[in-house]
Amino acid sequence: MPRIGLCTAEALVEGAEAYLTAEPEIVIGELDGPVGTALAGLLGNQVKGHTRIFALLNCDVQVKPATLMVSKVTVTSEKYTNVLMGTVQAAIANGVLDTVREGLIQPQQASELGIIYSVWLDPSIMSVEKIDHAALFDVHREATVKVIRKALAGEPTIEWLLENQSQVAHYFHELGLNGEL
Repeated sequence: MPRIGLCTAEALVEGAEAYLTAEPEIVIGELDGPVGTALAGLLGNQVKGHTRIFALLNCDVQVKPATLMVSKVTVTSEKYTNVLMGTVQAAIANGVLDTVREGLIQPQQASELGIIYSVWLDPSIMSVEKIDHAALFDVHREATVKVIRKALAGEPTIEWLLENQSQVAHYFHELGLNGEL
């Protein structure tokens, strides 16, 4: 099995409603390398509003590879905290295990790898009266598998990027150009 020094990726999965969007960014690699050092440093250096927590199936059941969730959004409310550290945390944990089940990560590698998972939960969820937790779970689980798959495959490749650079436009840049921002 080849070593995984350090791989990165970003993914986007959108659901039917605006708040049902996941856009993770990850770093994955060996725990005895730079990823493990970074993971330990992040866990030991907690920041108010950006608490770092392990992806858990439930309290007392951490997944492997060890996956440290870091919120991209400053957490300021109990509702946001409960959704992030409930439905979203469970979805990420299940998605990580799905990648092992799928063979993207070999079971014998699971204890040797670490993932730093920068998680984005749309802040608009704060105004949603009745959250569709099943849909939210599905979107974040799918995004987790997608981002790990992309990281381990080295996607997008530099060849693809160079070939498609002029056809790919950043969504918010385009909104700005059109006067919509």
